[in-house]
Amino acid sequence: MWRAILVLILLAISTVAADARRRQINPIPFSHSPCSVLDNRPCTPSYCSVLDHGPCIPEIDYPYGENLQLTIESVPSDADRAKYQKPDHDLDTIGDLFAELRTCWSPPSDNARMGMQMSVRFSFNKAGGLIGPPRLTYATAGVPADTRTTYLNAISSSLNACLPLKFTSGLGGALAGRPIAIRYVDNRGAGK
Repeated sequence: MWRAILVLILLAISTVAADARRRQINPIPFSHSPCSVLDNRPCTPSYCSVLDHGPCIPEIDYPYGENLQLTIESVPSDADRAKYQKPDHDLDTIGDLFAELRTCWSPPSDNARMGMQMSVRFSFNKAGGLIGPPRLTYATAGVPADTRTTYLNAISSSLNACLPLKFTSGLGGALAGRPIAIRYVDNRGAGK
């Protein structure tokens, strides 16, 4: 009798442990194939349901994030110098786009301020042109308005000097209308 009760308890514990292992959510979603009706193995759900127990991770983990975000420094570090070289071909990847945008930046010479940071957001069309002017989303606190205007004008003129960018048809179609956020950091003189 006691032996049968012990076997039932062990069976119940192993069932609960197996169910807990099956319900674990991968912290890196979509690192494997998404769920399918034909799958018989655990997978990461691509949607949330009110009937699910526990946390739900519905978003795909893109390598660059859902928004395309980039930081451009006026003086790149030695480790990042390769990222600031202009591609010698039509832009085919997001890495090529980021390298092209880094080479476009020329910080202002007048009314410059060491440590100034400014972020803008904009989108490209398929042909490689801007859809409207860059929108200011952040500027270093306590900076006078004329300094902010100088940096925003430098950002706009730097981007306009590189336009239109030469996208391949695949990248142009994928990027058209997608917001790109760039943070410009004026670090000239920071190492002195």
